Amino acid sequence: MISVVIPTLNAQSGLAPTLAALVPAALDGLVKEVIVVDGGSGDATPRIANEAGAEFYTQGGGRGCQLIAGAQRARFPWLLFLHADTILEPGWEREAAAFMEAVDGGGRPAAAAAFRLALDDSGFRPRLLERLVALRCALLRLPYGDQALLVPKTLYAKVGGYPPYPLMEDVGLVLRLGRRRIALMRTRAVTSAARYRRDGYLLRPLRNLACLALFFLGAPQRLIGRVYG
Repeated sequence: MISVVIPTLNAQSGLAPTLAALVPAALDGLVKEVIVVDGGSGDATPRIANEAGAEFYTQGGGRGCQLIAGAQRARFPWLLFLHADTILEPGWEREAAAFMEAVDGGGRPAAAAAFRLALDDSGFRPRLLERLVALRCALLRLPYGDQALLVPKTLYAKVGGYPPYPLMEDVGLVLRLGRRRIALMRTRAVTSAARYRRDGYLLRPLRNLACLALFFLGAPQRLIGRVYG
């Protein structure tokens, strides 16, 4: 049984489809609650969350703090951390249930699972970026938050959960888990390509890579934030 945690900030354009993709799993009894933790939206995000029946809370301090707050409120044994502009592909619940059953039944060691990144854009550049992300995940076991993360609550607590960072909190948790405890799903997480269309399919990945390098070098969050844009 899953508690879904979604951090939001002015997410009205993508939140409704993200929530709609969870409905089949909710009907099957796999998703038991959806917790939306908002960073202070000034748009229709609160109304959309409430109308969908999600629990809605406000938490400052950036996305890391929002995710921490959502996990603390979760009541069920599995956590699914999901971005508000990411839509899980139909059938995701079947692969997720099989993974959870294997972990809970002792068929595999406790681990977290990330989905396969897809961008909601057409053409050569998004497909190339998807393949580069798949290569990064295969070699380094380093998925980002826009791929979602499914993790047992006990394992999440054991590694210390998310760090309270406004950026790179996803990398922080993945590093705490370690590559041996990261599995990769076949199901796609279809993510908004708006930032790539806005910043460019070359500049945006380069900025992301620079942020990652700064993170590993121990740079302050304010510097990473300036580079991220």
